[in-house]
Amino acid sequence: MTATKRPDSAGPGGRSSSDPDPIRVSFRRYAGVRTRVLEVGEAGPDPDLPRRSLRRRAATPHVRPSAPRLVLLHGYCDSADTWRPALEQLAAAGIPAVAVDLPGFGDAQPLRPGPMLPQLDAFTTAVVREQAVLGSVVLAGNSLGGTMSLRAAQNSRLPISGVVSIAAPGFVDSWLIRTVARYPFPLRLYSALPVPVPGFLVRKVAEQLVPRLLYANSGAADALQVQRFTALFPDYRATKSRLEQARQLVAELADAYRLDSVKVPLLVVACGKDKLVTAASGRQLHTLVPHSRLLVREDWGHCPQLDDPVEIAELLTYFAASAVRTTQAKRAVETVSEDTAAG
Repeated sequence: MTATKRPDSAGPGGRSSSDPDPIRVSFRRYAGVRTRVLEVGEAGPDPDLPRRSLRRRAATPHVRPSAPRLVLLHGYCDSADTWRPALEQLAAAGIPAVAVDLPGFGDAQPLRPGPMLPQLDAFTTAVVREQAVLGSVVLAGNSLGGTMSLRAAQNSRLPISGVVSIAAPGFVDSWLIRTVARYPFPLRLYSALPVPVPGFLVRKVAEQLVPRLLYANSGAADALQVQRFTALFPDYRATKSRLEQARQLVAELADAYRLDSVKVPLLVVACGKDKLVTAASGRQLHTLVPHSRLLVREDWGHCPQLDDPVEIAELLTYFAASAVRTTQAKRAVETVSEDTAAG
């Protein structure tokens, strides 16, 4: 099912404009980066609580809650707002979840010079450790967020109960991502233009491209979501900077994964109408992680949380509950084995 346009009287996710917003917005600091957090369900830890106390609570088995808690990560040139429609669905179902602006995007502080993925790793690690105080963390990421979720799952020391990777790049990518990696002459020419392209022309092109790249059906694109994306390309200088950053990221993706280290439950979501990361990429990821589960939706585009937030919310809810049960059962068996060996 693909989401259709909402009536004028409805807000994001189909909520009536007169209803109170169930999404709480706050600003927190993770790995030294101040960022914006969107949250539904049980409130997160008090940011004023000393971090030593948070680490002690998360590391103490008998006080660690076991209910699933979703942590949602967005893609490149996106923000936590991409999850708003799904967050509203999760709020209505009573599922606790948070979505954060990754460093360099949305209202988060910018990335520092140097490799990007290690900075994003440190940030994701800090978010997971904070949220683990309240429940069993299940990470879900779209595009770059899918990459960060997979990389977090590679760290056996992180308290993660499961991962949903949606359209993660770096496996069998589309011609567009391969073009950015090769940096052909037209892109070099654009970056070297002595006279900047007028801002209004940059925005006009972005307005036409964004719905086609991110949605399964560009005609069903939410105007506010499209406006949010195009705001990232206000002029020639900003577009040139984003292009250079994208090239760096694609280069880093070549050595981004150690998938044999992923032991937690993994759901791979591949989208048949994805114009950035092909469905073949998801199939390959599923093959490389034998215990993973694969969902192929031929009617979804690159950002299915925008195409179909209702089904995405349901998918995340059911998978999170299943992943937590599986991980808890596995840990119980490991504990018994260790006790038997010690005895």
